[in-house]
Amino acid sequence: MSKRRRTTQKASRAKSPFYSVPYHKELRHPWPAQEIASPAQVERIHNASMHILENTGIQFQYPEALALWEKAGAKVDRKRQHVWIDRGLLMELIDKAPASFMWRSRNPDRSRFIGENSINFFPGAGMVFVRDLENGRRPGKREDLVNIQKLVQMTNAMHFGSLMGIVMHDVPVPAKHLTNILLGLTMTDKPLPGTSHGPIIVGDILKMMRMVFGADLQPELGPVTGGVINANSPLVYDDRMLGGMIAFAKEGQVNVVTPFILAGAMSPVTVAAAVAQQNAEALAGIAMTQLVRPGAPAVYGGFTTNVDMKSGAPAFGTPEGAWAMYLGAQLARHYKLPYRGSGTLNTSNVPDGQAMSESMWTLWPAIMAHTNFVVHSAGWLESGLTMSYEKYIMDVENLAMMQYMLQGPTFEDDDFALDAIHEVGPAGHNFGTQHTQDRYATAFYPSALHDRRNLGTWEDAGAPDTVTRANKLYKDILKNYEAPAMDSNLKQALEEFAVARAKELENVDLYD
Repeated sequence: MSKRRRTTQKASRAKSPFYSVPYHKELRHPWPAQEIASPAQVERIHNASMHILENTGIQFQYPEALALWEKAGAKVDRKRQHVWIDRGLLMELIDKAPASFMWRSRNPDRSRFIGENSINFFPGAGMVFVRDLENGRRPGKREDLVNIQKLVQMTNAMHFGSLMGIVMHDVPVPAKHLTNILLGLTMTDKPLPGTSHGPIIVGDILKMMRMVFGADLQPELGPVTGGVINANSPLVYDDRMLGGMIAFAKEGQVNVVTPFILAGAMSPVTVAAAVAQQNAEALAGIAMTQLVRPGAPAVYGGFTTNVDMKSGAPAFGTPEGAWAMYLGAQLARHYKLPYRGSGTLNTSNVPDGQAMSESMWTLWPAIMAHTNFVVHSAGWLESGLTMSYEKYIMDVENLAMMQYMLQGPTFEDDDFALDAIHEVGPAGHNFGTQHTQDRYATAFYPSALHDRRNLGTWEDAGAPDTVTRANKLYKDILKNYEAPAMDSNLKQALEEFAVARAKELENVDLYD
């Protein structure tokens, strides 16, 4: 291992009990992407998607969207809110979307490159409940979102601030989105997406971003926020999502266009059909962003898995979900678009062996497929209903190990240690060699969570299992939280805006 890498790790570990790896300003995958479809098979998926959009069509349940499609020359039935898109028009629009962009943060050192072979991790989002070892499962509160933002800020393996990480049951509806953005901007200095639930909410997000980045957001330098746009599969974009999408696109901000397909329920059961439908929906949504503002950043999102045919429930962490992840990334590259996938999806109700097994069945495909924007990277439980503090730590350990692994080994002369091999000779050991003595403290990945003591030593320490150790770690991180620097006048202005705006919205339909 190089001297430079050892030094960086020592500095990182000194700052926090869970800086397992250094913060990588730009994390790149050094090896080729794993692809499971041949070029001919990719073309078959493409043609199937074009057939869907040209013959079956797709609904855009928003008057402004219908008007834009009509003006562009697509076949539009306004009464049915139905659009049929010619493949020539579609691909002309897709070609306008950038292949990569820089997602800016208020701390320039935290800005993230999205595209090519970059990998960026984003925490779990939208969870209704929280869970920890002492209190079990309970409705999320503002305090929980505060804690999640602290964990996000203090874990180097996480690259983005939390997007509505917890649904706050103790915060009034008009104040939820304002509280989310306020906490994200003040408690972290990492890039921060917003939420795409209609133009009023997006408008407020953009106002707060202008307070931080300036009245002119300068989208030509890269976006500062954005949101996830979910198609209402099969083949529908509803008014809430379209209102948010158009508002973000007009300002040159990011739309992460992500159909959510459960094969067997929202699409046919075969992976080929599910991915062809995903592709049609994703491309139609991205094309919509380019009708609004050519060149606006957009991310091709995939969130396709299967249902459990015995119960009808979602099934996450499956081989079929892995296939869909690989294919989604391959299609995004085919269209020269950044790709969004998911990181630690599972159907387990508690942070147990099933949770981690299914999570790794999602995370490994995400990494090997070169997923640029990995959402739900930590904390996900119960098919996305619950954020677990302990699972957040268990997942972040795996994210840190992945990032360490992606650095690869070094192959300098000293790494081969030929003198040490000669010194030890046959049947010896390397514990006492100078080569080992010089490197023993930093030679291997420094796990913060995993317990590698033998059985007797572990039992003498109270036999703490993984969840117990993770519980202690997350509490240690919260105790050591350090708020990132922010001008006090700016912070006060953000807080005052959030309070005043929440009062203005008390009798407003946010989704109208």
